[in-house]
Amino acid sequence: MNRLERFAKILLLLSGLLLAAAPGFALAAEFDAQGHRGARGLYPENTLPGFAGALAIGVTTLEMDTGMTADGTVVVHHDRKLNPVRTHGPGGAWIEGPVPALSALTLAELAPYDVGRARPGGKVAQRFPQQVAVDGTPIPTLDQVLALAEAQSKSTVRYNIEIKTSPLAPEETAPPGEIADAVIAVLREAGTVERATIQSFDWRSLKHVQEAAPGIPTVYLTAQRSWLNNLERGQPGVSPWTAGIDVDDFGGSIARAVKAAGGAVWSPYHRDLTAADLAEAHGLGLKVVVWTVNEPAGMAALIDLGVDGIITDYPDRLRRVMAEKGLPLPPAHAN
Repeated sequence: MNRLERFAKILLLLSGLLLAAAPGFALAAEFDAQGHRGARGLYPENTLPGFAGALAIGVTTLEMDTGMTADGTVVVHHDRKLNPVRTHGPGGAWIEGPVPALSALTLAELAPYDVGRARPGGKVAQRFPQQVAVDGTPIPTLDQVLALAEAQSKSTVRYNIEIKTSPLAPEETAPPGEIADAVIAVLREAGTVERATIQSFDWRSLKHVQEAAPGIPTVYLTAQRSWLNNLERGQPGVSPWTAGIDVDDFGGSIARAVKAAGGAVWSPYHRDLTAADLAEAHGLGLKVVVWTVNEPAGMAALIDLGVDGIITDYPDRLRRVMAEKGLPLPPAHAN
């Protein structure tokens, strides 16, 4: 190596050290700001107005939920059944129980239902008082959401698509693999495969995605709470949610279980994550994207901890925290 080559090498090393010392450098190229169900805190969830609003605020990724109608159309909706706290029926009145499952209705039968307003006094209205009502909003199909987002973002936004099935209620949905195949087909038709991930608490869906479309990264959702525990860590036998994977076979390490299952991303409930868990996941080459973080202090703490992304109902709040941390902001796309 001659003197000029040594000098160039030293300059390259110094420039790298300076960049690494810059605030937010480690996350700058990859921090993922995900709008949960669009921007649930501000707009009706999983709706075209909600996704348009999230894009106008500026997110890296649109997070959404999917199910399938009786005639095989993938629709964007969180609950396996229509939810009385945010659904008007075809006649304009709030629906009451018992309510039908999406899988029991054709797309034509589903179309008259309106999900553009939270029921006054209901838990959605109480939890999200800033949510703007958009009356006359139907449950969208996945291809409608992708068409809107592709046009508005000029084919730059990413998609994190959850498959909503439960091994505890198999009668309420099509089988996980069937929905996964339908989601993959819509993504391929829209030309968005390379900007999509597929996630689920039901790891059977993810196993099928890895076999049917190995180029689509899979995101392993986890929760260890009284209201949902899909891991059943420390309990006898294998959880019905985890496609034959027993976390206890990995010494209770969720990261090792996700890696063994073929996951690219581990997405835990944010209060379940520890610094040691995060370090282990990163050591295994997994990205860690936490859900659902709505308070700025929590966002700031998790960014400082080193997570790769945050899913939030309030992408406007997350952008403010990112700016304070010196992280590059995703572009805003006016609708």
